[in-house]
Amino acid sequence: MDEDKKLGQNDHRRLGKELDLFVFSDLVGAGLPLFTPRGTVLREELLRFSEELQAKNGYQKVSIPHITKEELYKVSGHWDKFGHELFIVKSQETKDKMVLKPMNCPHHIQIYASRPRSYRELPIRYMESTIQYRDEKKGELSGLSRVRAISIDDAHVFCRLDEIEEEFRTILSMIKEMYQVFDMKFKARLSFRDDSDAYLGDKKDWEVAEKTIEEVAKKLDLEYVLVKGDAAFYGPKIDIMVTDSLGREWQCATQQLDFVMPKRFGLSYIDKDGSEKPVIMIHKALLGSFERFLSVYIEHTEGRFPVWLAPEQLRVMTLNDEEPILKLAQDVVKKAKEAGVRAELDDSNESVGKKIREAEIMKIPYAIVIGEKELESKQIIPRLRSDLGKQPENAQDIDEFLAGVAKQSNTRSK
Repeated sequence: MDEDKKLGQNDHRRLGKELDLFVFSDLVGAGLPLFTPRGTVLREELLRFSEELQAKNGYQKVSIPHITKEELYKVSGHWDKFGHELFIVKSQETKDKMVLKPMNCPHHIQIYASRPRSYRELPIRYMESTIQYRDEKKGELSGLSRVRAISIDDAHVFCRLDEIEEEFRTILSMIKEMYQVFDMKFKARLSFRDDSDAYLGDKKDWEVAEKTIEEVAKKLDLEYVLVKGDAAFYGPKIDIMVTDSLGREWQCATQQLDFVMPKRFGLSYIDKDGSEKPVIMIHKALLGSFERFLSVYIEHTEGRFPVWLAPEQLRVMTLNDEEPILKLAQDVVKKAKEAGVRAELDDSNESVGKKIREAEIMKIPYAIVIGEKELESKQIIPRLRSDLGKQPENAQDIDEFLAGVAKQSNTRSK
């Protein structure tokens, strides 16, 4: 099968519609996806995974508003660099000029700057999964790949110079753990500045930042390429280039070293000797944009999500509409939900064959049919989605089966 044809089968826009994951509305606007209940399960499971990884590594959740005075982005430098991408918000009550936030870092900086900080507090790690907004050109919008409302599992670390290596090491360990679960390989790209005037800050700070990042990459034994001209306007970064099942590379996770913005906002900490020292800032995302990641992952898996991520993990089907059979099927769904398994009941008047085909079309990992045999034995032979392994031949206890699915989901095992 040629790649173009396979790409058509994998296209996340087609699969998003077929699997009932997200929709777009002309009344809402281009580039503003609406996630269905099934699609929202994907988002929430990804969010939970990301936040679990971060929480166990010392990140604390914060929460910020979606609008801000334009002055915040003038200080940060975003206004001059990306002013044409900002959505302007007009107040009917005040003369304040507001914008929808295109970035979260200046807000998190304000939390850090809200009181004096001691070296004993560092590193301080803030995390937040929130939506940010950019007025992308309409012609460049494409499904979930390029949107105007961007959900980011964003995080910012405030630390000392001597803490940078350990923070990068921790971030990389999270990235490795996450993408191993997704069964996706990755390489690193060191994105540095070029000699243009597209960057803010002192060149000496840039030299220190770039040298630090490359030394860290070498110490962590990263396989990387160095690309000049791809740095953020405030600092160099290590971009994680994920390879999908079609061999394409995508930039998802990132970790960025920033000497510029802390200086622009006058951030500091009090050192052991009582002196005031400048703080360093690290920007980090594990998934990056949820929408962009989903566009990649839907195509990577062709919509065959692992059990832990599948919007519907189990479909229970009735052989006929006899009351005892329907009652057992309802009980199985109830037990499944109590065990934490996302299960749905198909008690329609359609044939069993059609019910099974519908479950296959929706790429549901497990399906079971409840009939007279199951009613008598209280055992079932589950049907597995083709990529999950060989179809079982022996019947098993219903409770045992549900416990196994729940464990597979909770441990995010393959």
